[in-house]
Amino acid sequence: MTHVLRCLIVSLLLAFALSAHADPGAQTVWRLLDYIAVDYAVAVQDGEVVSEAEYAEMIEFADSVSERVAVLPETGAQAALVDGAAELQAAIAAKQSPEAVAGIARGLAGQLLAAYPMPLAPSSTPDLAKAAAQYQQQCASCHGATGAGDGPAGAGLEPAPIDFTDRERARERSVFALYQVIEQGLEGTGMGSYAHLPADDRWALSFYIGQYAYPDDLVAEGKRLWESDPAVREALPDMATLTQMTPSALADRVGEDAAAALTAYLRRAPDAVAPKPEGSLALARARLAEGVEAYAAGDRTAARDLMLSAYLDGFEPVEPLLAARDRALMGRIETAMAELRSRIGRSAPPAEVQAQVAVINGLFDDAEEALSPDRASDVSSFVGAFTILLREGLEALLIVIAMVAFLRKANRTEVMPYVHAGWVGALLAGAFTWVVATYLVGISGASRELTEGFAALFAAVVLLFVGIWMHGKSQAGAWQRYIREKLSHALSKRSAWFLFLLSFVVVYREVFETVLFYAALWSQGNSSAIVAGAGAAVVVLAAIAWAMLRYSRKLPFSQFFAISSVLIAVLAVMLAGKGIAALQEAGWLPVTVIPFPRIDLLGIHPTLEGVATQLLVLVILVAGFTWNRRAASVLAREPVTDGGS
Repeated sequence: MTHVLRCLIVSLLLAFALSAHADPGAQTVWRLLDYIAVDYAVAVQDGEVVSEAEYAEMIEFADSVSERVAVLPETGAQAALVDGAAELQAAIAAKQSPEAVAGIARGLAGQLLAAYPMPLAPSSTPDLAKAAAQYQQQCASCHGATGAGDGPAGAGLEPAPIDFTDRERARERSVFALYQVIEQGLEGTGMGSYAHLPADDRWALSFYIGQYAYPDDLVAEGKRLWESDPAVREALPDMATLTQMTPSALADRVGEDAAAALTAYLRRAPDAVAPKPEGSLALARARLAEGVEAYAAGDRTAARDLMLSAYLDGFEPVEPLLAARDRALMGRIETAMAELRSRIGRSAPPAEVQAQVAVINGLFDDAEEALSPDRASDVSSFVGAFTILLREGLEALLIVIAMVAFLRKANRTEVMPYVHAGWVGALLAGAFTWVVATYLVGISGASRELTEGFAALFAAVVLLFVGIWMHGKSQAGAWQRYIREKLSHALSKRSAWFLFLLSFVVVYREVFETVLFYAALWSQGNSSAIVAGAGAAVVVLAAIAWAMLRYSRKLPFSQFFAISSVLIAVLAVMLAGKGIAALQEAGWLPVTVIPFPRIDLLGIHPTLEGVATQLLVLVILVAGFTWNRRAASVLAREPVTDGGS
């Protein structure tokens, strides 16, 4: 039992850990690629090596990229990344132009981000005043008080500390690149990791350091451009785009002078790029467009990864709020995006893929309207908070109440503390999740889906067997025989811990999803209406729990087990469907869309994999129930004798 518990907790926390720290190997590769893209120009000019030390470093870093890519966790994009790394090595060996090498490195870095998603933006507005103080405490000794790389502790370092005031170098470096180096350090240099700092502090330092090459006298012009030119705001629609955009890439869109002014302003006032929910949809649209281009070019793997990123990194962050505002629309978008991935999976013609993207963009238009601030009324917040908690809480409540009622009817109340410890522990874990998701890190879409998927499938498997077992005890005389023969052994300490585990898992899965929904609602304001909606839902759930416990006491054993077995069977089928759907949305399972109704209440999604799994669970349940009836008929014909103890 202890082993099972450990394994389950690991599976539940795996995705959560991924949200806090993306794959470290992928992060290291990204940093090396960024370093190559920026510094190769110092090593090679006009096909000639101008710095032997820098060129040797470029070769070393390119070799490291190739080695590290080969051992990354396997995805569909890994083969293309390995080929890209080999191309980068060949380009450096051939002393190609800095522009060509930077283009290969940047392209490979983009593919890496699509295949191994990383946190792309801070979860809250960076505190630049705090960052200024931290820079002087943590960085100035090497990089200098003004960022010129002339700090006393850096005098003997090789290579020398970076001069942050160097405009030519700074224009090739994004805030995201600075964040990666601050978090992980850079091997082969004196730059160590500052992962001990909270994520938001590292983001704030990245924005602060990124100001040094762009002086204060540019800020006023940057603010004027930002506020007066819609095209400029369109180029930087959200925080993730701002953090990833290099000044040189921005210059290609708006011109060199405008890019410098905008960089000076936005790195001092990142809150100007407000983290609106519809901004994530802008990211989703961009990834969809990139995916269409990749698919048309014949790169099916890159297209699949980009479409998956459109869902996980673009749509998933706004899904909780959209579900509270318009759950039916959310379901239509999920189905449409599943159909898109299905078309790519079966190698549909590019025109069909493009047509499906057009459908999704139309649904995004409706979503942006639903997510607009004027829709965030007190009434909508109350209704959203009430329905979310009632829907999610009811699933967990039914299972926990069934366990409590069973223990009461079996007169085994000494085991009850294990069940209560399970759901109370799940609530505490949910509170911790809230703190982490709100103040420490953002929970990525993939992390959320993996956590929900694994928890749902585990619960479905357990409930499958529990449902069949309970149905068997509903047969005439079966419960009395069970008490006489086995009950004294059935609820051992091992079984009690199993009840704890089941209680924890089913409740934490619902709490985890509820926390993310409520975090999205809370960010929109109307906190009093949200608290009122949650309170009303708690009252309704408490009333349901009281009624179920009271009514279950009056039921005969056979009827209690008959009703419970049907209820648990339905929940097993429902959770199996939800688990498969979550793993499909995380990209762990293939998607084959079929003409079948979507019924969220029963966990039914119109995919072959999900419906087939639910049918399999249903077949096993029917077979188990049939076996129980036949076994009961055989036992009913046998004489019943009193047994001594």
